[in-house]
Amino acid sequence: MLYSVLAVGDVVGEAGLAHLERHLRPLQKLKNISFTVVNGENISGVGLTCKQAWRVYDAGADAVTLGNHTFGKMEIGRMLDETPWLLRPANLSGRMPGHGCEIFDLNGLRFRVVNLIGRCTLQWNAENPFTLADRLLKQGTADFTLVDFHAEATSEKLALGYYLDGRVSALWGTHTHVPTADERVYPKGTGYITDLGMTGPIESVLGVESAQSVESFLGGLPGRYRSPDGPCKLQGAIFTLDSATGLCTAVERVDIR
Repeated sequence: MLYSVLAVGDVVGEAGLAHLERHLRPLQKLKNISFTVVNGENISGVGLTCKQAWRVYDAGADAVTLGNHTFGKMEIGRMLDETPWLLRPANLSGRMPGHGCEIFDLNGLRFRVVNLIGRCTLQWNAENPFTLADRLLKQGTADFTLVDFHAEATSEKLALGYYLDGRVSALWGTHTHVPTADERVYPKGTGYITDLGMTGPIESVLGVESAQSVESFLGGLPGRYRSPDGPCKLQGAIFTLDSATGLCTAVERVDIR
């Protein structure tokens, strides 16, 4: 059987979260989505609160992934330890709260979700995501394996996609907030896209008020970044997965405005 998995790009600000709450369930119904992963690390700009994490889950997410701003709001630490569906990058230090790999059982169908962070120009002191992925894939059994790779360098994302090709169902990139046009199925059957984009204000620079971002490039002091109000977009991708092989047959970009 074929199953549709939805991956949603970084949710930015309260406006982005409200847009997700309005549109996620209708999209799931329209596309007959079986499982949904949402990256939520920028809902408070830097990090997210426990209340915001629950709002993402209540909006329809089955798993919520994070990234380099995982601990932007320190209150999230305890929730990371206690909540199976809230994941931080697995290759962050083992001394930190939380976990980065979980297997979800939905009516007998098992989805493994892996959250990893890149090291090139982003988190240089993280454990090697390539070798850690090898170990994580040996833990437990699953029908499908989904990887959110929160990384800056497109080369690192592409390389991990090739490295895990045929061993995971789908791998997508998050973090850069700009959707890439390279959605595809790799030669051995892994669905891939370098970056999902973001869920947040359309008239912004990566979710930040445009005037503030411009001021920072002019060499000024823009102040604490603000996420503007106004029309939003929900960006991501839908991966069609085959239960007979555990691999991907198609990838479709999503942009809901």
